[in-house]
Amino acid sequence: MTAMLTIAVPKGRILAEVLPLMAAAGLVPEAGFGDEDDRRLRFATNRPDVDLIRVRAFDVATFVAHGAAQIGVVGSDVIDEFDYAELYAPVDLGIGRCRISVAEPAGMAATDDPRRWSHVRVATKYPNLTRKHFARRGVQAEIVKLNGAMELAPTLGLSSRIVDLVSSGRTLKDNGLVEVEVIAEVSARVIVNRAAMKTRDDVAPLVEAFRQAVS
Repeated sequence: MTAMLTIAVPKGRILAEVLPLMAAAGLVPEAGFGDEDDRRLRFATNRPDVDLIRVRAFDVATFVAHGAAQIGVVGSDVIDEFDYAELYAPVDLGIGRCRISVAEPAGMAATDDPRRWSHVRVATKYPNLTRKHFARRGVQAEIVKLNGAMELAPTLGLSSRIVDLVSSGRTLKDNGLVEVEVIAEVSARVIVNRAAMKTRDDVAPLVEAFRQAVS
């Protein structure tokens, strides 16, 4: 008997957008999956062989990379941050679009030129992605790891700049910051455990169903 196929889906901004695509791929979660006030972490679907887990975005990659889930949906920012060799990202779902950017206080930005940076001190929840970006540019980056409230770091002197996800830019503006450099455009991807893709017959058809849902 084939073991249950588990799909990891992130809480937050991607959750509502992925539900119609899941339905188009033939997957309908049980009631409560789209309600973030529901404290359950595991949910059944209309398919008895497929269930869902709802976890933090960064944890989606970890669950799939280690085989606890065979498929996941997560932003490309998370894929770039962890760069797990065990992950394959075959489908861009075209949802959860935003960008990951460098931002700094508006007063600093008025006279600053990112092309002239040689050393930066940056607060971010993406230390690996940030370090790689600045290394490619030949800029020495001192990283301060934060899990949230990034916008406070320049105000309180923790760092002069931040690297974070940006959508409308409203949060930056409300905290006196402006974007000065876009590191990458971000969208949600289907990710797959490479070993599961090779050893299970039920993974590839579901990946193809997601591909057809966005085609």
